[in-house]
Amino acid sequence: MINIIKSTDRHFNDMGWLKTYWLFSFSSYYDPKNVSHGMLRVFNDDIVEAHSGFDTHPHEEMEIVSIVLGGEMVHKDTMGNEMVIRKNDVQRMSAGTGLYHSEQNMSDHPVHFYQIWINPDKKDLKPSYDQKTYSPDFWKNKLALLASDKIGEGVVTLNTDASLYRAKLDKGKDVGFKVGNNRKPFLYIINGTIEINGRKLDKTDQARISEETSVHMKAIDHAELLLIDVPA
Repeated sequence: MINIIKSTDRHFNDMGWLKTYWLFSFSSYYDPKNVSHGMLRVFNDDIVEAHSGFDTHPHEEMEIVSIVLGGEMVHKDTMGNEMVIRKNDVQRMSAGTGLYHSEQNMSDHPVHFYQIWINPDKKDLKPSYDQKTYSPDFWKNKLALLASDKIGEGVVTLNTDASLYRAKLDKGKDVGFKVGNNRKPFLYIINGTIEINGRKLDKTDQARISEETSVHMKAIDHAELLLIDVPA
């Protein structure tokens, strides 16, 4: 089954300093029918205005991944990390037993990023951090692995059974993905238009996939996508 949710059906919130689309229940937005997709708990499509950001706040028992599409943020946390997260960077925090962090846009331009939360499959982990910069050529016309719990992949490490992929496809190019048993992949269209198993998705549409053995994604025009594979 492929459940397609159109861009216009996302929940939008404009806080002035933050313009955000919440794809799942989050903060003041609650829908009991839209809490998660398998182990994927949060996907926020955020734009943070210049000289603003998320003040220091706590997290625990969650894998938190940030993918920056444009601009940059300064990250600080109670693990002692002080990092700049830029376009094409992928950041992961395992909140585990608890941490505090802040994300601030210190520049004169907005920053656009995805905030993704995945439920951990192990509790009481020691908080940890990972970050990696990728070249866009890495995901050119292929489904490139960005983050995973698989040891030895040379990508951002996850401490839960999940994988994140990105692809930028020229018009007419296609990629396939084999769906494992008891898995629920999630697809988000960054730009362009694709067909997934013959069904059309446009920019910022999403597909929530379950009970499929494979998915085939073809670019109708130049397109870019993010695929998150999580347990059901």
